[in-house]
Amino acid sequence: MAEKRSSLPWPVLRQLVGKDPLGRGKAVRSRRTDAVEPRTSTADRVARSVCPYCAVGCGQRIFVKDERIVQIEGDPDSPVNRGRLCPKGSASKNLVTSDLRETRVRYRRPYGTEWEDLDLDTAMEMVVDRVLRTRRDTWQELDEKGRRVRRTMGIASLGGATLDNEENYLIKKLFTAMGAVQIENQARI
Repeated sequence: MAEKRSSLPWPVLRQLVGKDPLGRGKAVRSRRTDAVEPRTSTADRVARSVCPYCAVGCGQRIFVKDERIVQIEGDPDSPVNRGRLCPKGSASKNLVTSDLRETRVRYRRPYGTEWEDLDLDTAMEMVVDRVLRTRRDTWQELDEKGRRVRRTMGIASLGGATLDNEENYLIKKLFTAMGAVQIENQARI
């Protein structure tokens, strides 16, 4: 049986004269509120993942409908975060679904004023050429006291907080193998 609607237009009036003086129930509900359905209830499946932002490793539940992400929430079964996420973790859906996310390689030439699109192979070759040239030009076999250091001070790495632990581990190994000394991640800054 449908519940009778109050004829009082403002929630505060319904709160004052009704049976909901604290305004936590029927007094504050509207027809629009009653019609809202959670995105999670229409999902086809739920995938479990780990938040990509920092090294804490908060569990996430990713709700998927028609092979598109519709919601990301904290995983209540995770012993790390017990269903809660920080503001960055709560907004992680935008990391993968935002219309503003750039999916092309963009390049602005030295002294250029416009960005241009590059294919991935060209961009990768440009990076490799510059890394190898910088490493060759700044390589230091011995320090000022004659001690073997085998390093380059011309290359550094500052990782992003959107990288996960595995990515940061591989980046650390890569830059260490190249002889870089300054290797840091912004999540620690």
